[in-house]
Amino acid sequence: MSRNGGADSMRPRASLRTAVVWEVLRDALDRQAKATGRDVLDVLDTGGGTGNFAVPVARLGHRVTVVDPSPDALFALERRAAEAGVTDLVRGVQGDTHGLLEVVGPESYDVVLCHGVLEYVDDPAEGVRNAVGALRPSGTLSLLAASRGGAVLARALAGHFVEARHALDDPDGRWGDGDPVPRRFDADGLTRLVADAGLRVGPVHGVRVFADLVPGVLVDTEPGALEELLRLELAAAEQPAFHAIATQLHVLAHRGDR
Repeated sequence: MSRNGGADSMRPRASLRTAVVWEVLRDALDRQAKATGRDVLDVLDTGGGTGNFAVPVARLGHRVTVVDPSPDALFALERRAAEAGVTDLVRGVQGDTHGLLEVVGPESYDVVLCHGVLEYVDDPAEGVRNAVGALRPSGTLSLLAASRGGAVLARALAGHFVEARHALDDPDGRWGDGDPVPRRFDADGLTRLVADAGLRVGPVHGVRVFADLVPGVLVDTEPGALEELLRLELAAAEQPAFHAIATQLHVLAHRGDR
């Protein structure tokens, strides 16, 4: 059971950047709860920072452990959890994906979130393996990472054609030395990491297919534009044709036969 009036009232508001992932994740949590026969799940958010996903998940009534290397982020997480009234359901632990199983128990979680982590770790394959190691035998992994294609398109539309070509050809999908993102993925590469870690790959979603391309002033001033853009994002998310231009890619995967 969710707190304060049900799951729909707990949805993150007015954020196109997370809307698609949240819709998918909320449904995955519901399915996982039904599969396990438990209303309250144990959820791990590795690299979860200040709780952008952890706190809304806790407001659905689940127990969430956030592992993050930043003490400042964990302090902000604690404050956000208190403001949301879910302090009893959110626990922050200092650590990183490399040493994940040293700070959380193996096979202890029904769902593991690994959002915005693989771009920055030294070894993405190890990062996925560690996340999988924290999953219970029938658990679900939610993986979100930056997309190469979205970066190429963004640089080209900004008129930075040399940088766009560099991102297209670079093994890590970087557009140059000034690129703040160390690594980007395509759908094949991301799903391969998941499959190699022993999981069954589920749906792949393109995230922020249009949201980063539409002028903000249009969304802010045109009546109903935000809601229609959200509907468009949700409709395009699962269509493979749009994965190549999405800013991020999201993969759901499952341990075991479920």
